Amino acid sequence: MQDPNEDTEWNDILRNFGILPPKEEPKDEIEEMVLHLQQEAMVKPYEKMTLAQLKEAEDEFDEEDIKAIEIYREKRLQEWKALKKKQKFGELREISGNQYVNEVTNAEKDLWVVIHLYRSSVPMCLVVNQHLSVLARKFPETKFVKAIVNSCIEHYHDNCLPTIFVYKNGQIEGKFIGIIECGGINLKLEELEWKLSEVGAIQSDLEENPKKGIADMMVSSIRNISIYDSDSSCSDTEAK
Repeated sequence: MQDPNEDTEWNDILRNFGILPPKEEPKDEIEEMVLHLQQEAMVKPYEKMTLAQLKEAEDEFDEEDIKAIEIYREKRLQEWKALKKKQKFGELREISGNQYVNEVTNAEKDLWVVIHLYRSSVPMCLVVNQHLSVLARKFPETKFVKAIVNSCIEHYHDNCLPTIFVYKNGQIEGKFIGIIECGGINLKLEELEWKLSEVGAIQSDLEENPKKGIADMMVSSIRNISIYDSDSSCSDTEAK
């Protein structure tokens, strides 16, 4: 195939008729380098520095730059604080019963806290802990903790496990007690994420309940069975 950028009389004719696109002009590397240097010069040197570097280089700037630096430093500091606040947690931490009040009930204002009361001897509790560990990393702005139930509540029955409490400002905003309320023995990560998002503990990007399809199938099956039973009863009545 002939190169469309080749300098030939035939190619020029094809370009005139619009059959070939205009010839690509070779890039001027020197011009590109000059443009790049100009763009670099437009960026203030302090905009490339860390907060520590700004502190060290304060004497090298004039009065106008120093004013701009103060504004820039404050902006960077606020961004850093916001990032640290958002990523404050990020893991499922173990606490004991005597830490419950400080870590959960008296947690800082407007902070969502998810606590899982568990026993290692209950298989479902281990599943919930695995899922909560993943969710804690995914939603670091929410505090996730777990505690062995015996250290918090004496004589708590296994039938009530797993138990998940969701707190905010010292109040229980949501609770899931027992296998069924927690989502069943086949609980999936997305299903637990949905449950916690429904009570407001996390801001999930899930658009609908992952278990909705299964629930619809179960309702449909029950409805069909009911219709079948109703028809059978009618047939029996007519026969009599």
